[in-house]
Amino acid sequence: MSTANTVLKIHPKDNVIVALRDLEKNTKVSLNSEDYILNDTIPAKHKFATQAFKKGDAVYMYGVLVGRAKKDIAKGGLISTTNLEHDTETYAANNEKNKIEWEQPDFSKFITKTFKGYHRADGKVGTENNWLIIPLVFCQNRNVEVLKHALLEKLGFSKEQHLKLDVDALIEDYKNGASTEAILNKDILKSSQHKEKNPLFPNIDGIHFLTHEGGCGGATSDSVALCHLLAGYINNPNVAGATILSLGCQHAQASILQDALNKMSPEHKKPIYVLEQQHIASEEVLLAEAVKKTFVGLIEANKIERKPAPLSKLVIGLECGGSDGFSGISANPTLGYVSDLIVALGGASVLSEFPELNGVEQEMINRCTKVENAKKFSQIMSTYNAKADALGAGFYANPSPGNIKDGLITDAIKSAGAAKKGGSSPVEDVLDYTEQVTQPGLNLLCTPGNDVESTTGLAGSGCNVILFTTGLGTPTGNPITPVVKVSTNSKLYNKMPDIIDFNAGTIIEGTTSIEEAGEQLLDFVIEVASGKLTKAKQLRQDDFIPWKRGMSL
Repeated sequence: MSTANTVLKIHPKDNVIVALRDLEKNTKVSLNSEDYILNDTIPAKHKFATQAFKKGDAVYMYGVLVGRAKKDIAKGGLISTTNLEHDTETYAANNEKNKIEWEQPDFSKFITKTFKGYHRADGKVGTENNWLIIPLVFCQNRNVEVLKHALLEKLGFSKEQHLKLDVDALIEDYKNGASTEAILNKDILKSSQHKEKNPLFPNIDGIHFLTHEGGCGGATSDSVALCHLLAGYINNPNVAGATILSLGCQHAQASILQDALNKMSPEHKKPIYVLEQQHIASEEVLLAEAVKKTFVGLIEANKIERKPAPLSKLVIGLECGGSDGFSGISANPTLGYVSDLIVALGGASVLSEFPELNGVEQEMINRCTKVENAKKFSQIMSTYNAKADALGAGFYANPSPGNIKDGLITDAIKSAGAAKKGGSSPVEDVLDYTEQVTQPGLNLLCTPGNDVESTTGLAGSGCNVILFTTGLGTPTGNPITPVVKVSTNSKLYNKMPDIIDFNAGTIIEGTTSIEEAGEQLLDFVIEVASGKLTKAKQLRQDDFIPWKRGMSL
């Protein structure tokens, strides 16, 4: 049979081959002048052995160790959880500076391109202009919800609707005695309505309400981390200012947030209003003051307009979720190429999800330009894994059932593919959770692999756009930073057009190269940075989950 666009060997060192489409048992596959007779049916995205493995033999993919055979595997046999277990190489940082040679991609077509953003006093440029209303503790969530209902509709921010469901029609049918079958067959979808510009504050993209379950109780360190995260959100160039509600007695004190913000941006000039309920006469007065101060802040924020900015002002977050066996072949390398382009243009990119760098630690260490960054990365990784392992779920437990079903059967396989989002450029900085991006180039940011906890962290460290690859589909978004969803395969792109922005599946089909897809994606990013709404923004998918540093992969 023809093997064009049927199978792929990713790296010369690999001893497994990826099926790009479903392959039946006993099929003869030829690749690089070698024939393979498949001993099993190999579903698309899964792998088969290029050699006979004995129990304990090392299995390589992406050129790195991704596991060991739990039992004998025949040449042409399916690699699965029944015969492969997670394993990775050891890693270590040394005291010598790495010699890094990096060949930049051709970025000539992007040198003169700009995006239309919001220029801040500190020199950063936002891709959005948002106002935040933030509770320092869960006790204020109700008050935040009251403000949400009071402000959004009256100020014209609730008119943008992705979908309207005609519940009134169901009520009317029920009153008229309609049967259950008739109700279930009723079409209650109404046409979408979208507001192009806010009539009162046309230069404000949104008011966002970051409710959460933290701020008191639990570990005090989690409350401190929450304050630093919220300070990072205020410091993000996509934010114009904030209204902050505090009870007064909680662990997450307003002074901790203010100190964190002052360290992040000593000269910040954004309007920030803090209201403490225990120092105000009544809840009604608290809410009235919050509305008035927010309104005044919106007047000030509306004075700024979008103006051209160089691409060096982009800070791109790199994320994946709902990954599949094609993630490391199509969408993730596409993000890697975009990352390399942004770095070459003088911008910053941020690779997160440390549990999904398990197995490629040495590669990342070797790419660090500073010894202290290599040591910091090594220390964070080992401490994080040990803490998770002590709680019964080390990095090896990271792949989800969906990941495994679609070919990512060990964390090392998942990680080796996930790391492709970081391209090939040198690592200029290593950041722990909530630390701010200050260096151009590729940054590594410690977050869990959990989609929303990680995107929450990326925005909190200063990303003004997030690129998010998925092979299975996820609606994940963020309140302040646009999230561009990139599919690994065309089937997903066509099945879920309401949540996917860009299709990298053409790489699997052989109609587009990684470089071509990367350039197309960067053009799309420029549109988004200039105000084009992503699917997550259209859906108003404003996901926000602070990371508790206990146990989360």
